[in-house]
Amino acid sequence: MERRLAAIFAGDVAGYSRLMGQAEAGTLARLNALRRELIDPEIAEHKGRIVKTTGDGILIEFPSVVEAVSCAVAVQHGMASRNAAIPLDQRIEFRIGINLGDVIVEDGDIHGDGVNVAARLEALAEPGGICVSRVVRDQVRDKLDIAFEDLGEQALKNIARPVRVFRIHPQGVVPVGHPALTLPDKPSIAVLPFENMSGDPEQEYFADGMVEDIITGLSRIKWLFVIARNSTFVYKGRAVDVKQIGRELGVRYVLEGSVRKLGNRVRITGQLIDTANAAHVWAERYDRALDDIFALQDELTMSVVGAIEPTLRRAEIERARRKRPDSLDAYDLYLRALPFAFSAMPETADKAVPSLEQAIAIEPDYAAAHALIAWCYEVRYLRAGLHDEAKRTALRHARIAIAAGGDDATALGVAAFVVGILERDYDTAFSAFGRALALSPSSALALSFSSLIRAYAGDDAIAVEQAEQALRLSPFDSLIFLPYVGLAYAHLFAGRFEEAVIAAGRAAQANPRFIIPLVLRTAALVGLGRDDEAELSARHLLELQPEFTIGSYTGSNFTSVERLEMFADALQRAGLPE
Repeated sequence: MERRLAAIFAGDVAGYSRLMGQAEAGTLARLNALRRELIDPEIAEHKGRIVKTTGDGILIEFPSVVEAVSCAVAVQHGMASRNAAIPLDQRIEFRIGINLGDVIVEDGDIHGDGVNVAARLEALAEPGGICVSRVVRDQVRDKLDIAFEDLGEQALKNIARPVRVFRIHPQGVVPVGHPALTLPDKPSIAVLPFENMSGDPEQEYFADGMVEDIITGLSRIKWLFVIARNSTFVYKGRAVDVKQIGRELGVRYVLEGSVRKLGNRVRITGQLIDTANAAHVWAERYDRALDDIFALQDELTMSVVGAIEPTLRRAEIERARRKRPDSLDAYDLYLRALPFAFSAMPETADKAVPSLEQAIAIEPDYAAAHALIAWCYEVRYLRAGLHDEAKRTALRHARIAIAAGGDDATALGVAAFVVGILERDYDTAFSAFGRALALSPSSALALSFSSLIRAYAGDDAIAVEQAEQALRLSPFDSLIFLPYVGLAYAHLFAGRFEEAVIAAGRAAQANPRFIIPLVLRTAALVGLGRDDEAELSARHLLELQPEFTIGSYTGSNFTSVERLEMFADALQRAGLPE
């Protein structure tokens, strides 16, 4: 009888029977695709061994607790990205439990108390969540930048002793010791995802689009501090106390509501709540025809602002009104494309382009759609072969967006980034960023992109300041890797290699399939003289993207020749191919 110590990873699909009942063949096909494209590659990357699988479950053995937890975080982060555009009732979501214990090995299978505890921890986990035992937490707490929530002693079925259980933060990787967020020195608000009351999961995107526009309108009020959409949407589908939200996001007010769309009519309810005491400050219900939807969004936005600050200046109210497409069809197509465009992955961003092109065919001057197409082609150019046609297409759409998007901060910010990185036209980029942040000082996306271009241009101090502002405005953002990459570039170029390693590591953990953080981390480790770690980081990079070469990275000429040469030299020292 062979015994050994192992890290045990137990996972299953939440609601598997329900999903199979809805679409048996489709669910199996999706599961097989997830195994092929995400789960099996992550297991291999983290040196795991699949012990066995069932219809909805998997048992994996890892030689290291760090590798087991890193794999679980990467899988859950990848699943969250893939589920962003899928209705809630159709999502495949995993629950994962991890334990470290002594196991008995027999004919390739593993048995024992250590395995049973992992299985019970998996049952405690929420869909999309990870639960671990205390011994796992103790082993990785100083090695990985993840936050643990102590769930206390738990009596697990058929386990003789209570087990101290910890839940990895539901949003995945966040900085260890993330500070308590204090209230800013001006009125602050978070707009939660509105509940879709239509009974049709296909209308989720419409409810989400309503919230997106309300956040944009509120962000145009200069004296308001508005949390970005991507951080408030982590609460989607969760029952969370508003006082907790106030503490986690550092805001005084929370706006919540619901949307019911039926035929050509829409009903929206909204409630503004003071997080200090959970008191309702304001509530209203609106019934409108769909052709009045944009006027309704303006009315709701202004009602919220008026409830927060009764002495509004008329000019500030008018600034909150922005031009939208005249056609609801174009707006609908834009909303459907948004989650794919925001993936920042070539294969997913490509899925956004057809809908955005249809939107532009309907509304040729639709700045937001032009900006997202530009971003999709920028991703395609830099991460799918440096093809000149993709670059030309990205720049063409970006310049149209800048010309047409005078009152749209998101369009200006995205387009400015594309022009700045692909053409190094910093004058145009910084002018557009300035306009975007004048329109919406609370735009975490514009601040994140601006920090990157500032770093490329050598404005390291401003890059750090803007990245930190973006992190404060949107601490749980699905795009949080962007400001961390901005920080990593700025610190690296300024010779602050230790800070660059930390920022690049957090960016890599926030988006495990994105290779740029690994490039930055490798170069920073070389700068610190930690060559063994740099070589390990380089090997990890090549496992993720075997075709990577130094020339493919520096060939886009995104920054000065001197900095590109510094990069090339550091990456060569780490053993990466030229």
